[in-house]
Amino acid sequence: METPFLECELLDRGRFETQAEAKMAIFDFIEGWYNPHRRHSSIGYLSPVNYERRICPTLNPQPPQCRA
Repeated sequence: METPFLECELLDRGRFETQAEAKMAIFDFIEGWYNPHRRHSSIGYLSPVNYERRICPTLNPQPPQCRA
């Protein structure tokens, strides 16, 4: 991961109260946005999300909504 990207996209949003809070925010950012949406050369410069949509168009990336 490119450090300047992380600094601009996540760390400039504000301060963290604890180290654990910072670690969780970084983990959520990497696993929730960066890895799924960043383009990868190994899959034709597509993001994993777009690659999966291309190879399996009926795949629904959103979990079903729970009824209350």
